[in-house]
Amino acid sequence: MATQRSKPNSASLIFVAILYLCFLTSKAKLQSLQHASKADGSLSFLVIGDWGRRGAYNQSLVAFQMGKIGEKLDIDFVVSTGDNFYDNGLIGVDDPAFEESFTNIYTAASLHKIWYNVLGNHDYRGNVKAQLSPILRYRDNRWVCFRSYIVNSENVDFFFIDTSPFVNKYFNDTKGHSYDWRGVLPRKRYLSKLVKDVDFALRQSTATWKLVIGHHTIKSSGHHGDTQELIAHLLPLLQANNVDLYISGHEHGLQHISSLDSSVEFLTSGGGSKAWRGDLKWMKAEELKFYYDGQGFMSVYISQTQLQISFYDVFGNVLHKWNTCKLHYCEL
Repeated sequence: MATQRSKPNSASLIFVAILYLCFLTSKAKLQSLQHASKADGSLSFLVIGDWGRRGAYNQSLVAFQMGKIGEKLDIDFVVSTGDNFYDNGLIGVDDPAFEESFTNIYTAASLHKIWYNVLGNHDYRGNVKAQLSPILRYRDNRWVCFRSYIVNSENVDFFFIDTSPFVNKYFNDTKGHSYDWRGVLPRKRYLSKLVKDVDFALRQSTATWKLVIGHHTIKSSGHHGDTQELIAHLLPLLQANNVDLYISGHEHGLQHISSLDSSVEFLTSGGGSKAWRGDLKWMKAEELKFYYDGQGFMSVYISQTQLQISFYDVFGNVLHKWNTCKLHYCEL
């Protein structure tokens, strides 16, 4: 049963004003936000991707389980890895798909936290500026979406990266689709600046943990496979700056891939609605730690010393767990 959408109030308007004040006063090349951690310095959050289908393809069931797990873990926020509205993004800031696929689906009290979003390739097929507009935060005060930005917390920095402009086929072989590249063209200049800004931000970060979020996978055993453009332009930055996690969507399922030559773990949470069954590519066993070709989502817990992830299916069952610690804190 659909609930009423989140009503704009003075607190939400103040939050929007603070967002823009942060951006106007920030000296960082990428826009930067602050998100307070819990009293003990920890954070808990959920990750969902490839979801916006007006509740279809089990989107509503995944949302229900997210609400239950979110309450259990006392989450601080939600991360969306993109493809927020199918099939072709939003047509404008007043598109009813925003309520039909977001506000009226993720109704649990535990999910009424800030949602940090990135854009996916399907989002670029619509009016991309609609998803970036502050008007959406007026319609539902949970919504935060920019092309590329940073969220700083006590022990962790999150780097949200706009990955679609890296992918050549969206420019060279569109297969009849139309993409809204306003703000991206000329592409070469946009990507050159983005790479420099990401590298600068990563080098400047002194956080215990560094997490990078983008829509497209860098490494994947799923339908799309590796994204060669990100391997060429983004992966070297992650490796050089000791990034801990690269979190993506795009593949309609869940996966965990370990790097054999760096500290980076590759996590995919793209099971928010329509999934692709039986579409698995071969990968070395020491790399592919987990793969699930169904719907679900992921949780992350981070403290100063520990990082823990869990993957869940549409019924709330835990499918895979993994944890790590920083070397000087690890128990022998």
